[in-house]
Amino acid sequence: MERKNLVSFKGNPVTLEGTELKIGMRAPVFRAHDSDLKEVTLKDFDGKVKLISVTTSLDTSVCDNQARRFNQEAAAIPDIAVINISMDLPFAIKRFCTTAGIDRVTTLSDYKDASFGMNYGVLIKELRLLARSIFVIDKDDVIRYMEIVHEVAQNVNFDKALDEARNLVSRERVRKAG
Repeated sequence: MERKNLVSFKGNPVTLEGTELKIGMRAPVFRAHDSDLKEVTLKDFDGKVKLISVTTSLDTSVCDNQARRFNQEAAAIPDIAVINISMDLPFAIKRFCTTAGIDRVTTLSDYKDASFGMNYGVLIKELRLLARSIFVIDKDDVIRYMEIVHEVAQNVNFDKALDEARNLVSRERVRKAG
């Protein structure tokens, strides 16, 4: 499926490919690779609230800021899986994380087959990059919050995504305690 005029790159409209997702839908399965080329899937995060931060390239200042901000915030939210995914090569991701001190976020690459991009509807057809976006998924793999940023060079709404993630974690703690 192709969707036009939802996202622009430097002011130029681009086409998103893949499944159109909505809040309340089951999160699709995906395959990506970690910095050691190991395949990782959504199943690797079973039973956890997941905050998936999607960046176009960690080599840009906005993406760098997004990864650092979620890395910093992840320390304050126990029992959450914070994942950053991009089309950057696993070797570049590893170098970035080492240099930037990213140690609380699982960083993944969708370079091989764009499984995440297609399944989450954020693959930019013209560039084979991922549109800046955020997905908050509950422990049962239901999408509870999502944002696809209209202009790729702009930030996601950090506060809304983090509030939703904190609320899901809190509700889960109450449920377990009750």
